[in-house]
Amino acid sequence: MAARILANLIVMGSGILGRAVFQAYRQALANASKSGVAQETLQNIRRASKIMAEPEARQILGVTEHSSWEEILKKYDNLFEQNAKNGSFYLQSKVHRAKECLEAVYQKKAQGTPDI
Repeated sequence: MAARILANLIVMGSGILGRAVFQAYRQALANASKSGVAQETLQNIRRASKIMAEPEARQILGVTEHSSWEEILKKYDNLFEQNAKNGSFYLQSKVHRAKECLEAVYQKKAQGTPDI
């Protein structure tokens, strides 16, 4: 008898607690949208996804302005594989973005387009 009452109390209590957590989450979302936190977060995400600057890309890959494309690819492959083995997805993505940035620079140079 006591076990049944205790089980009912636990089930009812968890239901009440679940609803309270859900309502608190909804209220937090509403407060965030009113205070502008949601918009600020979206702006930060957009800022973070912008293209990397060339000096930063060169620093990440450890190459100079006079490095050949083959040297850049070797550095990229080495760093990408090292970070794949160690499990650092963040560093791996930074290395990839650096290669993309320098690839665009080298393509412009190959086409003869002057830097702006």
